Amino acid sequence: MKEILQYLFDHKTLGKEEAKTVLRNMAEGAYNDPEIAAFISVYLMRSITVEELAGFRDALLELCMPVDLSGFNTIDVCGTGGDEKNTFNISTLTAFVVAGAGEKVAKHGNYSVSSACGSSNVLEYYGYKFTSDVERLRREMERYNICFLHAPLFNPAMKNVAPVRRSLRIKTFFNMLGPMVNPAFPHNQLVGVFSLDVARLYNYLYQESDKQYCIIHSLDGYDEISLTGAFRALTRYTERTWTPEELGFGQVTPGDIHGGSSVKEAASVFLKILEGKGTIAQHAVVLANAALALYCMDESKGVAHCLDRARYSLESGAAHRTFKKLVESS
Repeated sequence: MKEILQYLFDHKTLGKEEAKTVLRNMAEGAYNDPEIAAFISVYLMRSITVEELAGFRDALLELCMPVDLSGFNTIDVCGTGGDEKNTFNISTLTAFVVAGAGEKVAKHGNYSVSSACGSSNVLEYYGYKFTSDVERLRREMERYNICFLHAPLFNPAMKNVAPVRRSLRIKTFFNMLGPMVNPAFPHNQLVGVFSLDVARLYNYLYQESDKQYCIIHSLDGYDEISLTGAFRALTRYTERTWTPEELGFGQVTPGDIHGGSSVKEAASVFLKILEGKGTIAQHAVVLANAALALYCMDESKGVAHCLDRARYSLESGAAHRTFKKLVESS
């Protein structure tokens, strides 16, 4: 690792295969915590390159435990995290709204690193039991249109990195990798990113895949559609800036979408919204994200139609019923 660090400190970058090798070695325990922290720190001081990100991604995908859900047309809905905005669990709520609308969601998630409550935290709080049993995951998908893939169960090689990430408690390049390494390899993906630079990296890499995708970034820094201002949306075929008003919503404030300061508070907000008891602003943000997820799966339907589907899922109680059934079944 000493030679690699010196190489990087000289303002050089890794090729795709070099990056892949480093991350494999890291995952296999070849480096100690201070060495891992030093390596991660390089990317806090400069941007990651496409080749480096692709190499890191490929290493994790090769090391993961794959989940065969190829019998379903699945979508993942998640963000990179690391925007340090501490919003409520928008992507997790979005996943249940999309499932309630009838689409198949392979939700990849983890415990929070830089905010109060991640998707795994909130599901665990309500009693959902994580599993790597592929048959159970398939049954959940068949019956409830959704299954939850708790990242540590499918990327066990990352256990050597987890303590360092927890100690740093800041955004690292691992935030960028999370949405890219879903072990079910979903064909569709709505992914929120914390900067336009990362959006461009994702767009470049996803153009090389066969995914249908929508990459979103709110221009004031959120890694999801926050409705606190305009956001950028990139798909395989289009790229444009949207305002809240163009989706039929008013602009909200950061305080409107705050997620609380503990898992208990965040879980309470989550359930109220899912039960249809959230604020107008909270519902609007969830609907906007769910609509773009549905749009990602079929752009021909138009965003307005996708908004109608999302609204019906939330307001009819379908999304809440999906959540209750999934948790109870586990």
